[in-house]
Amino acid sequence: MEIKVIENVMQYNKQEAELNKNLLTKNNIFMINILSAPGAGKTSLILETIKELKELNDINIGVIEGDIASTFDSEKIKNLIDDVIQINTGGTCHLNASMIYKALEQMDLKKLNLIFIENVGNLICPVGFDLGENYRILISSVSEGDDKPIKYPKAFIKTDLIVLNKIDMIKNSDFNITFFENNVRKINSDVDILKLSCKTKDGFNQWINWVRDVLKR
Repeated sequence: MEIKVIENVMQYNKQEAELNKNLLTKNNIFMINILSAPGAGKTSLILETIKELKELNDINIGVIEGDIASTFDSEKIKNLIDDVIQINTGGTCHLNASMIYKALEQMDLKKLNLIFIENVGNLICPVGFDLGENYRILISSVSEGDDKPIKYPKAFIKTDLIVLNKIDMIKNSDFNITFFENNVRKINSDVDILKLSCKTKDGFNQWINWVRDVLKR
């Protein structure tokens, strides 16, 4: 009986994700779902990306912010853009497609062409839930250690891009980039890995160029 309940939940989420995809297609919006462990730099990546892109007339950004509690991160983002929707899950360790649909209903979709979803900080639960996004990216960071592809393989398999953040900390850590990349390649041989620092902006142009490129597809 428990297995049947899980199947029903996943099937319902799949149906809701399709609704989200249709809504985004209708409004010509590209949506990126960002996953990571807590503290890897999801909010920092979004903030710095908005700063880089907000002056461009052809890119209008909205953000759906997912947290178990608080509005701390969304308040930072609201200092830069207007279309920010906070979702507090109240204990649930992931966002689901129904939550995203309700958030999209509150956004001015006619004015947007790019939406970032900052998922709940977790490398397990969010992986199994399609939100109707166009792309899913995974942020890993030097401060977490280089063994995350071994410990959380599904997160690294089910992603369209890997961003390795906080590379400015490499010199003060024992993080082994070769070890990290080799273990990623064992489970996801084709995924791109961008190395950057949201703090120092090292490598950040690669990320901005990636975003601009996918918006043209």
